[in-house]
Amino acid sequence: MILPAHFKDIFEPDLLREMERKVERQAARAGTVILDVGQLIRVMPIILSGSLRVSRTDESGKEILLYYINPDESCALTFTCCMEHFPSEVKAVAEDDIEYLTVPIQVMDEWLMTYPTWKSFVMKTIRSRFNDILKTVDQIAFQKLDERLVTYLKEKSKATGSLLINLSHEQIATELATSRVVISRLLKKLENEKRLLLYRNQIKLFNALFQM
Repeated sequence: MILPAHFKDIFEPDLLREMERKVERQAARAGTVILDVGQLIRVMPIILSGSLRVSRTDESGKEILLYYINPDESCALTFTCCMEHFPSEVKAVAEDDIEYLTVPIQVMDEWLMTYPTWKSFVMKTIRSRFNDILKTVDQIAFQKLDERLVTYLKEKSKATGSLLINLSHEQIATELATSRVVISRLLKKLENEKRLLLYRNQIKLFNALFQM
């Protein structure tokens, strides 16, 4: 398998040769569940294009967004579950059409001990995802819901690379663990302030939103 050319700036030559032999390249359409809660993890994904939305789900089906995984990134929670042979505690869904590599769990521990660039990649991943989770906790604990909504829309735009957000009010409410009525009211307020424009199951963001 041919790896992306820029991987030579991330991983050492010997590791690249190992990856060419042992990782697989896959693709998934937007909305595909790549990993679900309780699923036994056999591979760790490295995103090549598009993004993954990682969330926590309770028994009633309510979700809360934890973070996005963007190109050249992976999931620290997936990695830790792999190493301990635990089932997944999170849900990962393709935010848009994605391409990604799958690294078998059998090689990850060996690579940690053998290849410094792999260890660096894993530690950077853990640090980045930990910071993302801290941001989520801070938003829940210290931000009002209207501020969380604006942050959510900005992050969604960054993850998809688009000012057009293809989500219903119900979907946004689910990810922010609140009600559709409340989200609709807050979105209407932002529309009245000329920070966005509401369509059916779509939201167009204006530059004024990013100045908040």
